[in-house]
Amino acid sequence: MTTRLTDRAALLRARARADASGQTATFLRDEAADEIQERLNVVNRSFTTPAIVTPWPEAWRSLFPAATYAADTETLALEPGAHDLVIHDLCLHWADDPVGQLVQARRALQPDGLFLAVLFGGQTLAELRAVLAEAEAAVTGGLSPRVLPMAEIRDLGGLMQRAGFALPVADSFARTVSYRDAFALMRDLRAMGEVNAMQARARRFTRRGVLAEAAHRYAAEFSGPDGRIRATFETIVLTGWSPGPDQPQPLRPGSATHRLADALGATETPLDDRAAPGRD
Repeated sequence: MTTRLTDRAALLRARARADASGQTATFLRDEAADEIQERLNVVNRSFTTPAIVTPWPEAWRSLFPAATYAADTETLALEPGAHDLVIHDLCLHWADDPVGQLVQARRALQPDGLFLAVLFGGQTLAELRAVLAEAEAAVTGGLSPRVLPMAEIRDLGGLMQRAGFALPVADSFARTVSYRDAFALMRDLRAMGEVNAMQARARRFTRRGVLAEAAHRYAAEFSGPDGRIRATFETIVLTGWSPGPDQPQPLRPGSATHRLADALGATETPLDDRAAPGRD
């Protein structure tokens, strides 16, 4: 049974509040869409049956007016083998079963179809995570889950392989954003719909003393010469292909027709078996 990381109802409420506020912070989503678009521009292919998994379909309609849109639910509403492109838009970090999401996306692809995902990585909000933990421990003597644990890039490539993608690639970039103070950062997170919606979160309001102490520590530990604090957002991009017969394949071991030493113009020195490790 999959461990429940996310309180789905709380996450949907947070997203709805962000939409209804009229002050939705979209700069990270806009950046993710730009990143996807840039990567598609360098792929020498035209995609005619795209699907996009996203909580924010309106943000994509001008780019992909004919796309199929699916919410990031546990079971994706995507037809197997129906799409030549699947985009997973900045929501995989909330998945209780990320491998399941990847497997469903691969199954929705036609042979040699492209998968692209953008999600927040493990370095995201590292500063906020640290000061909240320090502040809560100092004020209350305990700790509660407050910032979503996010995957590290070194693990995600392996998840892509487990999901059956060919030619999987995971890369990342970090963006540092400055804010007047920790409270301005928290307001921006609410405007993004990226608040604490973990299943294991404390079901009570955070004490004012904890927030004040966290803001004080944030300013003391992570502010610049201008007095503004910094917040890190790590974005990870996953790329993979549904297996297809025309994709490049690795050569079978021992099938090389040329020696590496000849290609490098180097002298080949035979290994002395008597000096091999593990031998007497």
